[in-house]
Amino acid sequence: MINLTIARMEEQHLEAVADLEAMCFSTPWTFENLKESLENDTSYFFVALDDDDVIGYIGVSVVADSCFINNIAVYPLCRRQGVGTALLKIAILTADVMGTDFISLEVRESNYAAIALYHSLGFEEMGRRRAFYRRPQEDALIMTKIFEKKGAKK
Repeated sequence: MINLTIARMEEQHLEAVADLEAMCFSTPWTFENLKESLENDTSYFFVALDDDDVIGYIGVSVVADSCFINNIAVYPLCRRQGVGTALLKIAILTADVMGTDFISLEVRESNYAAIALYHSLGFEEMGRRRAFYRRPQEDALIMTKIFEKKGAKK
């Protein structure tokens, strides 16, 4: 059973996150890419920990009134145990607290499990990027969750 904790990513987590990237993605972010993003004032990274072991992570960028999920990854053996949901919820909370109008991401059109998870948290398909992914080439679905502004009329 996982002893799940979500925490802000720190430099000590970079190597484990880079390893996770290499395991999960055909064109992974490098250690250097992750380090640069961690140092960027518009980026927010969180890790999912099982005790002290990194089992997942999410990175978002907040620019003006927009929030974009750059990457989310969970170790294969830890999937379907609430780790991805917890990471997405902290990203959604971060975007909402920062006052953004929406949070958005791209996902491989064949990643049915991830698409179902995003739908369950209020994301909707808003578009498609043709041939966005390489190795293998595949379209990306653009999925977005729009925040209802407080005090706004329906």
